Amino acid sequence: MIEDNKSVSEMMSMFFQKENWDVTFAYDGNEAMDKFNAAADEWDMITLDLNLPGKDGMEVAKEIRNVSKTVPLIMLTARDSESDQVLGLEFGADDYVTKPFSPITLIARIKAIHRRSENIAEEASKNSVNNSNETEDDYNQFDIDTGFFQLNADTREAYLGGKEIPDLTPKEFDLLKTLASKPKRVFSREQLLEQVWDYDYFGEERTVDAHIKKLRQKIEKVGPQVIETVWGVGYKFDDSEVKANKE
Repeated sequence: MIEDNKSVSEMMSMFFQKENWDVTFAYDGNEAMDKFNAAADEWDMITLDLNLPGKDGMEVAKEIRNVSKTVPLIMLTARDSESDQVLGLEFGADDYVTKPFSPITLIARIKAIHRRSENIAEEASKNSVNNSNETEDDYNQFDIDTGFFQLNADTREAYLGGKEIPDLTPKEFDLLKTLASKPKRVFSREQLLEQVWDYDYFGEERTVDAHIKKLRQKIEKVGPQVIETVWGVGYKFDDSEVKANKE
C-alpha cells in the first residue's frame, strides 16, 4: 500500500490483518519505487495514492507499468474528476477508488481484481499448453468475428477493419470482449462492473465510464466507433451500420 496518510495506512492495516494478508507500506513515491523494484515479481496487488510526496502517484504508476504490465493496481485518491480518473487508467490503473472510501469496499475490490487476475493467468497458462498442440490455422481462429470486427481471446488481440486496436489494457480488452460477445445488447454499468470487474455494484459507475472513454479513443485510432451509449441505460457494441456502409 502506497499511502502518505499514516492514519489511513494504520486503519487499513487492521483490515489487512483480518484477511491474513502480508502487507508492505510505503509513504512517498521514492520509497514506493525502491520497495517495488526490490521484489518486482513478488507483489500480488498494489494500492496507490495519487497525491504523494517525493514522486507523484501518476509517475509511480508509470514506472511500475514499465516494469510490470500485469501486477494489479488500484488508485486511491481524493481527486474526483473524470479527467483524473481517465489519466489514472491511462497510466495503467486497473481500478480507481475515491476518498473517503469504505475499508470493506476496498477489501472487496482487492479480492475481486486479484481473483480476476489469477483467472487470466490460469487461462494464459492453459492456452500456452493447448497452443503447443495446435496448428497455425487453429491458433488464428477468432472467438468473435462479425466480418468487420475480430477478437482472439487467446492472443488478447482485437481488430477493426483488419487493423489491430492498439495497446489495449487487460480491463479494456475484457470490456470490449464482453460488449462484443453480444452485439446490440445493452449492458448497464452495474452489469459491466459485475462481469468485467467481478464485483458487486458499489456505486462506482465512473470506473466504467472512464474505461469506456479510453477504449473508444483507441478504437478511433483504427476505425469508426462501434461502442454506443444508450442514454439512461448503459453501453452496447454495434458495428452493423459500419458493415452496411462497407458493403
